[in-house]
Amino acid sequence: MASDSNMDREMILADFQACTGIDNIAEAITLLELNNWDLVAAINGVMPQENGILQSNFSSEASRANIYGPHSQAATAEAAVAPPATSSSSSSSPPSSSAFCPVLPSRHIVEWQPRMLNFRVEYRQRAVEVVVEEGSTVGEIKQILETELQVPISKMQLKGWKSGDVSDSTVLRSLHLPKNNSLYVLTPDIAPTASTSQNSVLQESLNQNFLLVISHREAQRDYNLNFPGSRTIQEVKRNVSDLTNIPVRHQQWEGWPAAASDDSMTLAASGISYPCHHLSVCRRSSPANNQEPTEECADVHMVSDSEGDDFEDASEFGVDESEMFGMGSSTGCRKAPLMPENSENESDALLHFTAEFSTRYGECHPVFFIGTLEAASQEAFYGKARDRKLLAIYLHNDESVLSNVFCSQMMCADSIVAYLSQNFITWAWDVTKEANKARLLTICTRHFGSVVAQTIRTYKTDQFPLLLIVMGKRTSNEVLNVIQGNTTVDELMMRLMGAMEIFTAQQQEDIKDEDEREAREMVKREQDEAYQLSLEADRKKREAQEREQAEQLRMQQIQKEADDEKEAIRLSLEHALPPEPAEEGGEPISKLRIRTPSGEFLVRRFLGSTKLQVLFDFVASKGYPWDGFKLLTTFPRRNITQLDPASSLLEAKLFPQETLFLEAKE
Repeated sequence: MASDSNMDREMILADFQACTGIDNIAEAITLLELNNWDLVAAINGVMPQENGILQSNFSSEASRANIYGPHSQAATAEAAVAPPATSSSSSSSPPSSSAFCPVLPSRHIVEWQPRMLNFRVEYRQRAVEVVVEEGSTVGEIKQILETELQVPISKMQLKGWKSGDVSDSTVLRSLHLPKNNSLYVLTPDIAPTASTSQNSVLQESLNQNFLLVISHREAQRDYNLNFPGSRTIQEVKRNVSDLTNIPVRHQQWEGWPAAASDDSMTLAASGISYPCHHLSVCRRSSPANNQEPTEECADVHMVSDSEGDDFEDASEFGVDESEMFGMGSSTGCRKAPLMPENSENESDALLHFTAEFSTRYGECHPVFFIGTLEAASQEAFYGKARDRKLLAIYLHNDESVLSNVFCSQMMCADSIVAYLSQNFITWAWDVTKEANKARLLTICTRHFGSVVAQTIRTYKTDQFPLLLIVMGKRTSNEVLNVIQGNTTVDELMMRLMGAMEIFTAQQQEDIKDEDEREAREMVKREQDEAYQLSLEADRKKREAQEREQAEQLRMQQIQKEADDEKEAIRLSLEHALPPEPAEEGGEPISKLRIRTPSGEFLVRRFLGSTKLQVLFDFVASKGYPWDGFKLLTTFPRRNITQLDPASSLLEAKLFPQETLFLEAKE
């Protein structure tokens, strides 16, 4: 089975090279690995069709069946996409796997959207944003800049390409650029205008690369070192210290301009010759130079350029590789460790790591998460789906010769720093010390399982540093990629972007699920709120009814008490009345007829000597108290209740008979 798989990959590699014209086997294998050995997807990535892209959602067997069809179909495919140098197979022999490219039926052609690239181009005090298709050329960018900057193309130098200078006919796709790029324009043949300040000229110098030819007189060796103008003299001297094992304070230089009096001065401002300047260095004579204090070797920094290669091919300059990475001799100076051994907690260790990393490689580096790996995982994986990120775990090992180059050229490259900061939570650890490595393996086993820890164990020291890309899933965390130290900026960016594509697809699903869940929860909350409001309204209505009923009962009780009181008063008055006299008696009798408001008549006989108060009590005993009603005569109209209650009926002229009527007082 393994041999069949290898044969399949060899055939896919041959097909891919035949279709794309890429002769570099390593490059072809890299592009196929980025597409998981999907032939059609890899071809689409390199040679997108003008009207569409080839679909790759077929099994390998089905694809091969469609690819290797009749000879006429193979010839058509070869004419369509194969480079002119590819020879076609003869009609008498079966189609060769390296001679034909996949051609799918027209029903599999879909609309193709070109990849767009963003460029920020700086020129003196101006910055121009340019957006072009990946299939455009460098010359087309210059045409746009000619219109924007009013600078002729013939006098324009477009700098800042990661691969060095490129021609105007270079297609951007061949440079494998990230989506966002930064360039700058130089115009050495155009003098600055009067309005251009000296700062803008200095800014151009900061972006230029200076070749320093440094002669080590004692070793009789020359070093050709490239530095950007933004490097300081102090940083150059530290680099030379790593190469020559001469501490900075024991270096004696010749060739620096008189203006270069301060080691903190940049090369652009020091007055050295451009593009090449010659210097020489040797060890300063000193009585104590035979034995250097160990303190001088406590902290030697290897400063490298994050924009390009400070140190070109060591063999080209005659530099031994061990010298190139500061490992030339056992008596040479050693760097302070990035992380102390047996630190009490992870946060303190990472604070030390970040500070020492900045000291070695500069302030332009990824933002390392300060905290435990568990806290970094929480930050990356367990927020809202829209806020989640990938987790990048950087594992450093000072024993590896790749560490300095990887840190200075990859981890400190502006494009890598920006991409990691925007899309990743970056957590770091130094495994140089065995105790720290064992602690890391324990941490990884606790958070990611034994598989990740075993994976880290399989890597040898010279394969470090490692960059693990971890993606959080619903049930577990998955390591998407392990990037080793022997890589390039472009390859590192492509692998980061590949991991980001996988993460983005998963994130979109998580966002959709989260939105649906939040929508369901919102509906449930609204239903619960409506139900609670309904219960509250019912409760208030019930309480209002209960209050109303209680008020009615209270009023009824008050009314009942008042009625009972009135009834008691009436009964007491009724019992207190003197008996009604007979019609025939010795004393004068007064017969009174009293009309009530309801139209009924109260008739009773009284003695003529009876007091008016007795009359009032009689009327009150019938339910008409004299404080609420008036007792009036018919004619002439008199208000009897206003008379003296102690006067008699005779005195009130209510004798021998009289008709009265009751009227309610106002």
